[in-house]
Amino acid sequence: MATFSRFEDINAWQKARTLANAVYRASDGGKFSRDFSFRDQIRRSALSVMANIAEGQGRKSDKEFANFLNIAIGSVAETKSHLYVAHDLEYIGESDFAHLYGLSDEVGRMLTSLAKFLINKTRPPS
Repeated sequence: MATFSRFEDINAWQKARTLANAVYRASDGGKFSRDFSFRDQIRRSALSVMANIAEGQGRKSDKEFANFLNIAIGSVAETKSHLYVAHDLEYIGESDFAHLYGLSDEVGRMLTSLAKFLINKTRPPS
């Protein structure tokens, strides 16, 4: 099992928390805050990243942990896709889009690296 005793110790979870909070702040005002279904969907996708990292770490198996990290990677992609719509609808400006997309991208890279590490760790030697 990975050496994390708490999900809070995982750098990718910490960065995903930053992303979720930034998404909440960006969607808290103006037209974005009044588009309830879209606002809730982008928030759910960002929260899903954090939740899947935590749930995977809690499973106490590297294989299951890697699977949940892959689910979190999918939620990162969903969040990034929603950011394009938010930008296209002018719910967020270019700088907010760039910031949120950059955070999402960073989280995705961190998750991919951790998932690869866990998968390689569980493979039997060839």
